[in-house]
Amino acid sequence: MKNTDVLKELQKEVNDFGTKRNWQPFHSPKNISMALSVEASELVEIFQWKTEEQSKHLSEEELERTKFELADIFMYTLLACEKLNIDLEDATREKIQLNETRFPKP
Repeated sequence: MKNTDVLKELQKEVNDFGTKRNWQPFHSPKNISMALSVEASELVEIFQWKTEEQSKHLSEEELERTKFELADIFMYTLLACEKLNIDLEDATREKIQLNETRFPKP
């Protein structure tokens, strides 16, 4: 089962958003990877200093922030894949298979 059409559609929407704003000169793989790091750090910030239990019970505001940080990470990931011509679905399936061999069931 492939969901590539959905990913490609989202990838196009993210790319079109940047195109309409003339952001292409800034969307190099280097800059996108740096932006991904920033967004991941913003996600981490939400959970910083929380206990394991607190991290499972976010407030509505924290959950909303988490949702949008994850969306930012996803959009930058889609953009990076588009710039590097990587099929994210195929790459994910390959990585799962690699992990199956690296970390076999006990």
